[in-house]
Amino acid sequence: MTQSAAGSGPKKITTKVIASMKEEGKKIACLTAYDFLTARFLDQAGVDLILVGDSLGMVFQGHETTIPVTLEEMMYHAKTVVRGVHRAMIVVDMPFMSYQANPEEGFRNAGRVMKETGAGAVKFEGGERVAELVFKTTQAGIPVMGHLGLTPQSIHQFGGYTPRGTTAGEAKRILNDALTLQQSGVFAIVLEKIPAALAAKVSKRLDIPTIGIGAGNGCDGQILVVADMLGLYEEFQPRFVRRYASLADVVRESVGKYVRDVKDRKFPSKEESY
Repeated sequence: MTQSAAGSGPKKITTKVIASMKEEGKKIACLTAYDFLTARFLDQAGVDLILVGDSLGMVFQGHETTIPVTLEEMMYHAKTVVRGVHRAMIVVDMPFMSYQANPEEGFRNAGRVMKETGAGAVKFEGGERVAELVFKTTQAGIPVMGHLGLTPQSIHQFGGYTPRGTTAGEAKRILNDALTLQQSGVFAIVLEKIPAALAAKVSKRLDIPTIGIGAGNGCDGQILVVADMLGLYEEFQPRFVRRYASLADVVRESVGKYVRDVKDRKFPSKEESY
């Protein structure tokens, strides 16, 4: 782990560090987190960037989509994540209708997120349509991450979670949107559920890092929803998810043992009592 110049602890990851990782050919490891404990574990494990994603609407709140998540809810979760992290960069999703109405409203909301949560950046979904907002926000000193391909906040418009960029027209639009976002000032772009060849092409054309999710191995970094890769969210498993654990089974088994011990009067023992 990189140490600070003073040798007092890990070096905080910033947009400058993220940019240098692409320049040096180092892959960027990213995951989502929505609470203090998970964020602390991810930070201790060496995750470079933690996204406080509006995916919390599905894996934390139980909604079918990310649409119902509010700005206040995102800020609440972002604050808890920030308190658990010392090294990783923290990015906060701007939720549905917190920026779509007009650039001025989105700009104010982004500023509020930065000021009140202590996060390091915000993320907007979309390409050319958010370019003005991205420019205005970055000019005010607020780092912005972009998001292209499958954009969950537009799920009702597209009618499902099918891959994007599978036609020549879509692929061209994604590349053009990526270039537009780069010009507008984003420090990185998430590419979600697009063909691997397209993601690799976009990544090579851009000077800024790309973070893939279901976009092949040609991106500059990767991100997954933490509940997916830990095997906690069982409703469905996308093709692009690799499960590194089956914690849902561990939780059920552990809680089951506790329940049996309580009912059999085995817990607490004398050693666990005062």
